[in-house]
Amino acid sequence: MKASVAVLFVIGLLLLSSSASSWQKIEAKEFDTLPVKGTITMIDLGATACIPCKMMAPILKKLEKKYDGKAAIVFIDVWKDQSQARRFKIRAIPTQIFFDKEGKEVFRHVGFMSEDAIVQQLKKMGVDETVKR
Repeated sequence: MKASVAVLFVIGLLLLSSSASSWQKIEAKEFDTLPVKGTITMIDLGATACIPCKMMAPILKKLEKKYDGKAAIVFIDVWKDQSQARRFKIRAIPTQIFFDKEGKEVFRHVGFMSEDAIVQQLKKMGVDETVKR
């Protein structure tokens, strides 16, 4: 039993120490450009120290590349930029908000969101998922 607790502790430490730079972070001066006008935008509001947020980081990085030029995939750390938590009325993290091309919120999800669920929401909003060549 002690060994399994130790393994879980080590896994937790590894997750906490892993780099959070794997997804697009927005600088404070860029907040006024969100949501991106003329582009479908998904904003993930969370924190780099939040475990579900860390689990989403590789998904967001992958989708950022996949949808480059088709949709904006953005992460905001609300523990570092609390004004954005108030602006987007965040009650729990992570929260994903999807905006249409005019900047109108069309969908909001609270908690971990799988890659498939994100892709399906983007598809519902008319974003083509075919890979550029």
